This record gives sequence, C-alpha cells and structure tokens, in this order.
Amino acid sequence: MKKVGLGFVMTLVTAAAFTQEEADPIVIENTLLWKISGKKITKPSYLFGTIHMLCKEDAILSDSLNYIIENTDDVYFEVDMDNIFEMLGMMKQMKMRNDTTLADLLSAADYEKVKNYFEKKRLLLPFSMMETYKPFLAASMLMEGSNHCESSVAMEQVIMTEAKKKKKKIKGLETMASQLAIFDQIPYKLQADQLLDYINKELDGLAEESSDELAELMAAWQSQDLKKLEEITLRTDIGIANFTDILLFNRNQKWVEKLDSLLSGRSMLVAVGAGHLPGKKGVIQLLRDAGYTVTPVQNKMLRTKEI
Repeated sequence: MKKVGLGFVMTLVTAAAFTQEEADPIVIENTLLWKISGKKITKPSYLFGTIHMLCKEDAILSDSLNYIIENTDDVYFEVDMDNIFEMLGMMKQMKMRNDTTLADLLSAADYEKVKNYFEKKRLLLPFSMMETYKPFLAASMLMEGSNHCESSVAMEQVIMTEAKKKKKKIKGLETMASQLAIFDQIPYKLQADQLLDYINKELDGLAEESSDELAELMAAWQSQDLKKLEEITLRTDIGIANFTDILLFNRNQKWVEKLDSLLSGRSMLVAVGAGHLPGKKGVIQLLRDAGYTVTPVQNKMLRTKEI
C-alpha cells in the first residue's frame, strides 16, 4: 500500500552568496526550493517541498533555506503546527464519523487479523483508539512505525524549530480540521481494504514492495527530483487514483488562491509536501498561471551537523 497525501537531501552554499544588494541564491534546475517574485511582490517569497517523515540524520537545512528563514517574515506550512488548539483538536478529527470502527468495515476474520497485527506492533496508541481512526491515517502510522531509522522526524518540525529560534510567525494554509476531513471524502471501506492489503503483505513476507516504494520516494526527495516525485505520487493503487483531485489538486488550487492574497504584503517561506509542487496542477505551475515568476533556487546540503 502506498502512503498517500505525501503529502515528500541535499556542497555547501556559503552565506557570502547572499548580500543585501543581491539576495538571490544561485538558480539551478533540480531542487525543492523555489523563489516567488513578480506581480505585485516587492520582496520575494519562497516555496519548499517537504517530506513528512524521514530519518533524523537526513533532516538538514541547507544554507539557502536557513538564510530564507532568517530573512522572511512568516513561515507557512500546510497547517499551523504552532497552534496548540489545532494540535489538541487533531485527535478528534482523526476519527471516522458516526462512531464507525474497523469492525464495521471488515469481516470478523479480517478484523481479528488487523487487531492482532496492531497489538503485536505495540504502537504508542492502543488498538481500541486506532480502530476508530480513518484507516489511511492508521496505515500511515504503521508505515512510519516501520521506518528503520533510530529516530524519525518531520521536515516541517525541523523548519519550525529553526523559525521559532529566529522568532518568525508560524501560520497554516489550511486548518487541521479541513485537512483531516479530506479522508471523509474517500470511502472508509476502500481505506480499510487498503489497510488490510498492507497488513496481508506484511504477514505474507511481501513487505519489500512497500519498503521499495518508500525508499524510491525518499531517494527522489533527497535528489530533489520533482519529476520523479510527481511520477511516484501519481502512481497510486487501484481505486485511489479516483481521488487525486481531493488529495492533491483541489488543495493546491485553494492554497494558491490564499497565497495570491498574501504574497504582496509580506515575505514568506511556504513549506508544503513536495508532492504538491510539480505538474500542470502543482503549486509551482498554478502560481505561474496566477502571474507570478517562480524560479529554482540552489538547495545543496552537506551532513555537517546533527539536527
């Protein structure tokens, strides 16, 4: 099973490359970092493609990205990760509607198989809670739990930590409620079947397929290859492809409409899942369609420090 909604490193750039008179990092082609200018913008903003979970040792900010965090006014994520009330309300929003549980969606035998699998995994949350979650979210937790890193972290968390050190305002393009409500538009039964399929592969010793896909996604992100990321993002399992508009494209359009009202006022770093950036309906092209100039920015990194 594929982890959806991904919403997915990187020769050292010296600070001397940036001056007050010439504050543009060197432009290149393959990158996760993009400059937004033109239209009514007086000070450029920047767009960065994140990955929601990676090994801690790979979660390194480039000098370019550090400079941008230092010199922009705000940092926007998909959701406001610094809003404690948003985060506290997240648990409620993760649940299926109408008190639905996995027992309502699977046969008795399949339900017992899923239950036993979760309980053997010994995740932080008990199965009695997990079985009420939208199955895609429960599957994502399983896949993150199967990460072979000693320690994992969200790239957004690394950026936010640095932004808060620099006393930048943290904001969101959408609310946590609206983001999690997306999974109510995909039939719970379909989600449960995909979760069961993932667990069956694990139990049958066929987990290598899922691991290979995640490794391919990570490799594309680390090489900053947006074309490859687009290909992987759209290579969905049977049934899920029907919901690409819901998971990606409709949200991209709403984000760009919101950004169009914000970009002329303040300089910002916009950090969203890398899968949202490429393609004709990706954020980069939609910003261009809205009249902005979006150009690639160098984002090279060396693993020289521990995050």
